[in-house]
Amino acid sequence: MKKNGLGALCLSLAASIWGGMYVVSKYVLDFVPPITLVWLRYIVAFGVLYAVLKGMQWKTKQQERIRKKDWFLLIWIGFIGYFVSISLQFIGTKWSDAHTGALITSATPAFIVLFARFVLQEKLTARKLLSLFLATIGVILVIGWDTRVGSYFWGSISLVGAAISWALLSVYVKVASDRFSTLTITTYAIFFAMIFTTPIMIWEVQVNPVTLNDWLVISGVLYLGIVSTAGAFFLWNKGMELMDAGIGSLFFFFQPVVGSLLGWLLLGEQLNVNFFIGGCFILVGVLVVTIQPEKE
Repeated sequence: MKKNGLGALCLSLAASIWGGMYVVSKYVLDFVPPITLVWLRYIVAFGVLYAVLKGMQWKTKQQERIRKKDWFLLIWIGFIGYFVSISLQFIGTKWSDAHTGALITSATPAFIVLFARFVLQEKLTARKLLSLFLATIGVILVIGWDTRVGSYFWGSISLVGAAISWALLSVYVKVASDRFSTLTITTYAIFFAMIFTTPIMIWEVQVNPVTLNDWLVISGVLYLGIVSTAGAFFLWNKGMELMDAGIGSLFFFFQPVVGSLLGWLLLGEQLNVNFFIGGCFILVGVLVVTIQPEKE
């Protein structure tokens, strides 16, 4: 239970941080094109994480050995999760809105449960399915069902792709955690994602203006790089290491709840009774699989 408790804390913090990310990224995207913003996030995040990694290695006098085949796993995680998923997420947010982004990407836990069944051979238990159902109902109540998909068709398609590819990331992070520390996985996966992003970024800045002369925009980039990327990616990977992927995935549902709360606090958006009812559904769904150990 202690291990599950720490994993639950890490995943809750990561999802909560991402809940506020949509508000920040939506603002910054008015000044920085999407792929360029992803690249800036990774430059900042990699610098922070690499410094911490080397500091830890110097302190412990130990360095993990990465074999050739292991590099391919780290490259795959960087590509499918931090390059494909995050790029699609930013493009989808740019072409739709924060509300639609929060709702569609909340489908991620369902994909994680599915992939965990086939890649990790995790059991698809009745408790997991019940938890997923309750939490999904909660998200629909919190966010609502009016996503204006017709107006944001390509943005919505991009966000669905982001949800699927992030689910793959979460499952393969679980595979990599048997070989490396969470810090190593996160640091090098972000490095490879930065490499994949660079050619598109170079093309994008040739055709789209980049405005970084506003302190709010610079602060937003730093927040996205340090908090939403370096911090939250590490917490999510650590949480997925400590828990079954199918169970850990449910904590992703905290993202729309926190996003709605921040919209109420910072943007003056209204919260109705559905928010509180939906929040209870999400909480119950998470508790079903975390309070009692599975016996199926």
